[in-house]
Amino acid sequence: QVRLVESGGGLVQAGGSLRLACAASGITFSIYNMGWYRQNPGERRELVARIPGRGSTNYADSVKGRFTISKDNAKNTVYLQMNSLKPEDTAVYFCNAEYDRGPKYTYWGQGTQVTVSS
Repeated sequence: QVRLVESGGGLVQAGGSLRLACAASGITFSIYNMGWYRQNPGERRELVARIPGRGSTNYADSVKGRFTISKDNAKNTVYLQMNSLKPEDTAVYFCNAEYDRGPKYTYWGQGTQVTVSS
């Protein structure tokens, strides 16, 4: 059974930092593309950052220079370090795991709320 469990969300003032973590189980973590998405009510879920099994990371333009995605294959965990947070970063953040080298498999975590106050 595949599980993605996010942690680290919360309430922070603008300009502050948070670090999200997503612990994965049930997948061969190192070969999966791992990503963070975010969503507000009534809005489309958007990609925040992605770190592939092979290749370079990519970020949404709105978070470049402020957020950093990383992963620890030994711990089956992907992180999102969020600095210089802005109120517009407020959203539910979801962890995503995707395998696309053959049959496509996609999994989602349950989400963690990030609220940035002004």
